[in-house]
Amino acid sequence: MTSGGIRIKAWAAAAAFALFSGAAWANPQPGQLNMTRGVSEWSPEAYFLNNVALGVCTVIGVLVFGAMFIAMFRFRKSRGAVAEKWSHNTMLEVVWTTIPVIILIVLAWMSTGGLVSFADTTGSQMTVKVTGYQWKWRYDYVEYQGKSIDGVGFMSKLDDQSNETRQLDSGLDPKSVKVGDENTYLLNVDKPLVVPVDTKIRFVITAGDVIHSWWVPALGWKIDAIPGIVNAAWTNIKVPGTYRGQCAELCGQDHGFMPIVVKAVSKAEFAQWLAQQEVAGKAPPATPATPAVPAPASTAAAPASASTTAAPAAKTPGKQG
Repeated sequence: MTSGGIRIKAWAAAAAFALFSGAAWANPQPGQLNMTRGVSEWSPEAYFLNNVALGVCTVIGVLVFGAMFIAMFRFRKSRGAVAEKWSHNTMLEVVWTTIPVIILIVLAWMSTGGLVSFADTTGSQMTVKVTGYQWKWRYDYVEYQGKSIDGVGFMSKLDDQSNETRQLDSGLDPKSVKVGDENTYLLNVDKPLVVPVDTKIRFVITAGDVIHSWWVPALGWKIDAIPGIVNAAWTNIKVPGTYRGQCAELCGQDHGFMPIVVKAVSKAEFAQWLAQQEVAGKAPPATPATPAVPAPASTAAAPASASTTAAPAAKTPGKQG
């Protein structure tokens, strides 16, 4: 092959990779084969480790199945092949035992490094508590940039349009459930989790009834939400946008109707949103108007002349009038 041909193929591969990575940058798309690259600081780690493990498995599969097919077709009995009489080869066994051990050690070392960095929530600038319920999520904002947050929290559940469409015999088309050009059937909520970009966010995740799993593919991880246990994870989203996920643990009959939506906005926009939520959380409830007190029944029934007409004197027993 000429050097020009090599250059053309290299450019074609680069272009294909760019197109593919662009498609995988956002939320998972129909027909997407690989993991999403993600939009957070840590998500490329999981993407890279997945590709390395996939590459190792592919090479091993090609070698093992290739050797099997060669042995079956080239050295079959119908072609006059005669089986060897030996049953062991010490050198061969040492080689095919040592190489897998080395591969596993390398993969374990790489994975451990990724998991250690993922579990390190120190230096977080924001904390959000996530609680799973059947079948909705609750988000409570705990602190932001060293300041505690009071009264900012809400339930997030399946949006009304998807909920109406999913009912039996609703007659509604799931493909018509959209936000803009994006089909959001069973993937949208009434209240998304709003977070700032370029901020290390610590998530503390638990559940109030059964085991759930909080999973947004664009963030690069998923964490089980277990009653009585608090798990921690972190993210630092680099690209503003809306990122969708779902509960990834079979948690009951409506497990498939428990989506997650994370809306990443700029720091300025988030500060404005948070201030509005704090004001709304501190506003006193509206006091109902005091109803007019009706007059007592005896007063209402008394004649108008009762106040001016004296009652006749009662006769004293034993005396004549």
